[in-house]
Amino acid sequence: MDRGLPERAAALIESAGYGAGDRVVVGLRHGDAPPVYVSHGEPFTTACVASVSKQITAACVALLVRQGKLDVESALAEWIPELPAWAATVRVRHLIHHTGGLPEAGEFFALKKAGRDRTVPGMLAELGGHETLESTPGTVFSYRNPGYTCLSVIVERIAGVPFPDFARSRLFEPIGMAATRYWPGPDPFPPGSTPTEVGSPAPLSLGDCGVWSTAADLMRWNEALANDELGVSGLLHTAGRLDDGTPIPYGWGVDVLTRAGFPLHRHGGLWAGLSAQIARLPAQRAGMVVIALDHTEARTQRLADSLIDELVAG
Repeated sequence: MDRGLPERAAALIESAGYGAGDRVVVGLRHGDAPPVYVSHGEPFTTACVASVSKQITAACVALLVRQGKLDVESALAEWIPELPAWAATVRVRHLIHHTGGLPEAGEFFALKKAGRDRTVPGMLAELGGHETLESTPGTVFSYRNPGYTCLSVIVERIAGVPFPDFARSRLFEPIGMAATRYWPGPDPFPPGSTPTEVGSPAPLSLGDCGVWSTAADLMRWNEALANDELGVSGLLHTAGRLDDGTPIPYGWGVDVLTRAGFPLHRHGGLWAGLSAQIARLPAQRAGMVVIALDHTEARTQRLADSLIDELVAG
């Protein structure tokens, strides 16, 4: 990639609609070249990356599957028996691919109105209050956060250690993501990190959310998956299917897409006061990260689209 990339990235940030008061950091990598980072506005520290967390949770699940400690055909009820009877009909693979028919829980505006934070116990309690599912498991793809919260609980119960400790020892430390952590509270954000929007619910649920990281660490994550350093890249990037065999464009915590005819692995994240995007282009051996202290998701997606096109063009 040529030396003009930082200038072009800066121009794309402005073209996406980010102005003088906005704070954004972008990471880009192509081939064997070192990553390039471009900051716009006042620099910031470790930030919450919201649903970008899901692919990290999925990697924890994949490690247990590879070790034979977790069967994706096992029922949710086997691992979280305190849920209602419908949990016996939901398989782990349904949770991974958002086909479990679970209702949403921990809805942002309801939490804000009630003055509550989003936590794992709160989401499980809310799920427990639903007597029925939204759809028959395996029949509909419907993106729902609680499935990934349940996955974090399953990992914790199998491993016998707190989920953040499992992720740290099995993922973050081995590949050198020193600034990355899952944060369950009780404080609304980790020490030294950039806070989310004041007065909004804290994103303390694990699995669906809960990761605090930096652009540099997430670029390291992209590199580790590109090189299959964790031995789970094949699983993470395998698209799911409904029970009748219909393919869906979602793998293990990541959208499995194409761009200009090339494979694209991508996911976004959104919470109060921030939005994030992460992408990998295996054919180009390229990766991209955007973290913006801004919850205008469309603007962050627009920037990510243009940066991905830049990487595709090479």
